[in-house]
Amino acid sequence: MKRIWIQRGFILLFWILAWQLAAGIIDNSIIFTGPFQMVRALILQIQEADFWATIAASFGRICLGFFGAFLCGLLLGCAAWRLPLLGEILEPFMVLVRSVPVASFVILALIWIGSNYLAVLIAFLVVLPIIYVNTKAGLSAADPELLEMAQVFRASVPCRIRMIYLPALVPYLKTGCRTALGMSWKSGIAAEVIGLPSSSIGEQLYYSKLYLDTAGLFAWTFVIILISAFFERAVLFFLGKLAPQEQKGEGSYYED
Repeated sequence: MKRIWIQRGFILLFWILAWQLAAGIIDNSIIFTGPFQMVRALILQIQEADFWATIAASFGRICLGFFGAFLCGLLLGCAAWRLPLLGEILEPFMVLVRSVPVASFVILALIWIGSNYLAVLIAFLVVLPIIYVNTKAGLSAADPELLEMAQVFRASVPCRIRMIYLPALVPYLKTGCRTALGMSWKSGIAAEVIGLPSSSIGEQLYYSKLYLDTAGLFAWTFVIILISAFFERAVLFFLGKLAPQEQKGEGSYYED
């Protein structure tokens, strides 16, 4: 384990040095900035009174969209798996949501709901089909022999859910969430950049671009990466606790 961490440290150091070298070669802080300039800009941002409020506002919007989509996708996926006709009815909508560009949704959402809840809706629409499809696939992957045994021994429905369906479903949800979590942050922040809601990371990115503050742009991007990574680890950790006896061979299914 120690060797792995040392190796990762050297890899990280290599890319930081490569980043600094590229910044030195370009030698133009407006076009490209180095890691030390980014850290300096980040320290200055942290000292601002609105820094944490801005992070909390964007985090809350994107979390609301993600968890709303997660719950709806899970419920709709379970219902569509149980009722195939409902799955056929929902399929055109899911294909539409997956196919329409995020920019089109953003423009329509600005007309419908304004900028304050724009990131919530966009994160919701991006995550929903991923969770829906993986929920259906995970439930369909439940071991038929275990289901037959449960029927023979007349196992209760909660027991079947806990011991058979959850171990089959959770690996699909975890793999789907790895994709959905990153996409929710990318699309949510992009929506904020376009909609410019007050006290948002997207607004700060826009102003960094407007004032040619490349170091500030890099600093806020670094903040987004940190928050997204923390959020992903937290969600996957709690998902793993749902089914400690997962089936071997983590699966994923997401149709384009």
